[in-house]
Amino acid sequence: MSTVAPIKDSQSDPRVKAVFDDIRATRKTDFVNNLWQALAFDPTLLETTWAEVKRLMATPSTLDPLTKELIYIAVSVANGCGYCVHSHTAAARAKGMSGAQHAELMAIIGLAAKTNHLATALQVELDPVFDAGRQ
Repeated sequence: MSTVAPIKDSQSDPRVKAVFDDIRATRKTDFVNNLWQALAFDPTLLETTWAEVKRLMATPSTLDPLTKELIYIAVSVANGCGYCVHSHTAAARAKGMSGAQHAELMAIIGLAAKTNHLATALQVELDPVFDAGRQ
């Protein structure tokens, strides 16, 4: 259930149309997913969010595309965003993630959650060697 009404005609606002056209061209698909449809209620928010996603996720960089998707899945799990878990798992599969890689990712996410909670609960003092400001 959305908190904003979807726009009725994405072609009616030239700013929304331009972003949707760029999403289609960048992703080489006619599909514009529900997140972008929802963000279209505010063309400025749509434009700035898409520009950032395009820059970080769709532009070649030091991280390969599959690694980016795996990171996105892990952060989405940590933030409790089911929509993003689903969409980025699909993207990771499209970029070659195997079932074994997905299982390993889930194990790492579970382990990180456990050890993060333990370190937080125990209020473990930071080791000086891990503090970049003290080196």
